[in-house]
Amino acid sequence: MNLIEKAREFAREKHAQQKRNYTGEPYFLHLEEVASIVERAGLSETAIAAAWLHDTVEDTDATLPEICAKFGSAVALMVLDLTDTPPGYGLNRASRGEIDRRRLAAASPETQGVKCADLISNTSSIAKHDPGFATKYLPEKRATLEILTKAPAPLLEQAWASLRAAEGELAGAVGIEPT
Repeated sequence: MNLIEKAREFAREKHAQQKRNYTGEPYFLHLEEVASIVERAGLSETAIAAAWLHDTVEDTDATLPEICAKFGSAVALMVLDLTDTPPGYGLNRASRGEIDRRRLAAASPETQGVKCADLISNTSSIAKHDPGFATKYLPEKRATLEILTKAPAPLLEQAWASLRAAEGELAGAVGIEPT
């Protein structure tokens, strides 16, 4: 089994019981979409594996040492850079987001590309399914896109287009002007 197949099967196992917020679809579909976007963009096998695994440490019982042992340090570093800072230690959502953006700003171009693919997947339906949360989520995603200066241009452009479309949809839903 190659690296990508191993990552896909590990992600399938770890996320087996999870459902997507709002849609109720199997969470695995989000991972599949992110990995597919990364693969179509021509990123490396390492980046595709990291795309499959990008939420495992954040959302399951998987650990970074486990990711490193099973998939190597390059994949583990990408997963680390893509993992949101967990709640705790007195940090509010805004503070955690700032920590995450600083880490992503220093990340490799391919890691930033995986993040773009994740944003494309997550942003596509947020305004439709939860306009209230979208008013908080979309500005955070805009701030993240602004620091992804090393991401492959096609992915970055697609992520910006996805954000603008969601902002337009939200504006229509709540009657405000898009940013």
